[in-house]
Amino acid sequence: QVQLAESGGGLVQTGGSLLLSCAASGHTFSKGVSAWFRQAPGKEREFVAAVERVPTIVYYSDSVKGRFTCSVDNAKNMFLLNMTSLLPEDTAVYYCATSTRYGRASAPLLYDYWGQGTQVSVSA
Repeated sequence: QVQLAESGGGLVQTGGSLLLSCAASGHTFSKGVSAWFRQAPGKEREFVAAVERVPTIVYYSDSVKGRFTCSVDNAKNMFLLNMTSLLPEDTAVYYCATSTRYGRASAPLLYDYWGQGTQVSVSA
């Protein structure tokens, strides 16, 4: 059974940074597609970034490109999202998701497994 657990969320000021981590049991991030989504209050779940393996292809939404970096730590089997230059509009619950299938990385329906989410709050 695959389980995902996010960590690293918190409260930061505008311009600050956070590193989100996603740990998996029963799954390796060295295959398939893994992604970060986020959901702000009253809004739909939004694609943030994804890593497709193998070969490695990284996708970003336009709203985070250049500020966020998505990667896989193979040694620790961790899926990471390094967030810099954070803005108030980045405030949301961030979810890690993974799939052994391949398809459109930004589509939530691609993903079979989801974490519980971690709150990221950015103050103005």
